[in-house]
Amino acid sequence: MSLDRDTEDLLRELAPQVLGALVRRYGHFDASEDATQEALLAAALQWPKEGTPDNPRGWLITVASRRLTDQVRSEASRRQREYQVTVATPQSEVLAAVPGTDRDDSLALLFMCCHPALSAPSQIALTLRAVGGLTTAQIAAAFLVPESTMAQRISRAKQGIRASGLPFAMPAPADRADRLRAVLHVLYLIFNEGYATTAGPDLTAPHLSDEAIRLTRWLRRLLPDDGEVAGLLALMLLTDARRAARTRPDGSLVPLAEQDRGAWDRERVDEGVALVTAALSRGPVGPYQVQAAIAAVHDEAADVAATDWPQILGLYDVLERMAPSPMVSLNRAVAVAEVHGPAAGLDLVATLAEDSRLARHHRLYATRAHLLELAGDHAAAAVEYRAAARRATSLPERRYLAAQAARLAGDER
Repeated sequence: MSLDRDTEDLLRELAPQVLGALVRRYGHFDASEDATQEALLAAALQWPKEGTPDNPRGWLITVASRRLTDQVRSEASRRQREYQVTVATPQSEVLAAVPGTDRDDSLALLFMCCHPALSAPSQIALTLRAVGGLTTAQIAAAFLVPESTMAQRISRAKQGIRASGLPFAMPAPADRADRLRAVLHVLYLIFNEGYATTAGPDLTAPHLSDEAIRLTRWLRRLLPDDGEVAGLLALMLLTDARRAARTRPDGSLVPLAEQDRGAWDRERVDEGVALVTAALSRGPVGPYQVQAAIAAVHDEAADVAATDWPQILGLYDVLERMAPSPMVSLNRAVAVAEVHGPAAGLDLVATLAEDSRLARHHRLYATRAHLLELAGDHAAAAVEYRAAARRATSLPERRYLAAQAARLAGDER
């Protein structure tokens, strides 16, 4: 039986709370996560027929506790040894046996899933499963990999948690800032994969970008005074506001300069601008706030000609000092070209070609092609567009780049 949207949203909101309660009470992260997923499935089957219980969180904790108990008892029977876990009991007794069921450990759970000891793919998969409440099949479909592959990835992540012996608790104050950066980075990666998929036939995977925005909204409710959390949410909203204008009906890519800005989601733009404006006024300023400010300048321009490129370049100057990376420098080169001319931008791109992290990335070739086209060298630009197309792993991007090369080659005839 299908779930209505309100019930689905409720289950996904409660998933990390239920898992947090079980891990805090029983330990055994992997077993607790499996039990939570089974409880969510039971709710999805029963609630549409029987109605949502008065205490849905308590109901889920009760069912998950029973599932966990059954699993541990089965293991104990097979291995002929006992585990210190409560036996299955009626709802009221289970709830009484789980102290602090009204306590929300979601933030501690998110910090655990994003622990630096785990690889980035493991952090992403575990966050979507344990905190986002997505099934393994849903995550696998979003990343275009077989369900078995994603199941192995999640299993390795849970094994990593178990092997690390991490306590289920918030990080110590001295470590909290670094751990929060890891959390924000994972949410940022999830959003980016949804907004511009790295592989496959579709340009976007809206399910992932929507989930990243949902989780970041939720994180902001938990940490309302953190400027970087607000900055990341603003960046996501300001970027995602363009989603409807980024593709044509046939799914082909529309670059920013050619997008119908009337199709942008103005509510998201307004919310994102308000968020980043408030965050910047409070300080201290972090990289996500600066990136959001850049996105806001783009989104507030009535058309591409009205874009305030000097302001964007100034913001990229700040961002490059604050969080240097080859991709930031590549984006800054475009801003330099808009302000000081394509030759200046090409000089910067030439220096970036020596960076091994970027030397074979399709965006380097695509940017060089764009700047060569601005400089009027269409033949050289066509060559670079073809090189970019060969390296792109996203089919819509590859088609767009190949079409640009063909267009310029045609101009030369």
